[in-house]
Amino acid sequence: MDQRHVQALKQAGMKATPKRLAILDMLDGESSFASPEELWKRLRDRFERLGLPTVYRNLEELAASGVITKVIHPNRQLYYFFCGNREHHHHFVCLNCRKVEDIPSCGIEALEREVSGKTGGKVLSHILQLNGLCGGCLEKGENK
Repeated sequence: MDQRHVQALKQAGMKATPKRLAILDMLDGESSFASPEELWKRLRDRFERLGLPTVYRNLEELAASGVITKVIHPNRQLYYFFCGNREHHHHFVCLNCRKVEDIPSCGIEALEREVSGKTGGKVLSHILQLNGLCGGCLEKGENK
């Protein structure tokens, strides 16, 4: 059991259940995103009674609490990724090899100010995900 995962769950106000910890263990260390179905197939060996809805529910709860990142694919399928970076940042997602990379800069603050000024409201948060092909896939000539 990875104590970092237990701590991350506690900080998010979540219980460190065996299934949540197993999901985090599987996602941690991966450089690519995974689907709920892929995780479920890998987890079935560890848990006698584990349904796909349980995996979906846990993934959604983990994403909503900020413990993992939800990757929204152009095919409208949801995928998930464990990102250990707790600083504000965004992601570049390779649509070919599924690699997810941090984008350390944001640059959205000016847009937030503009939107707030025009609407009279206040932007509370934002999500930016850039999709494309990573350098490795481009070098190999792999295009989706």
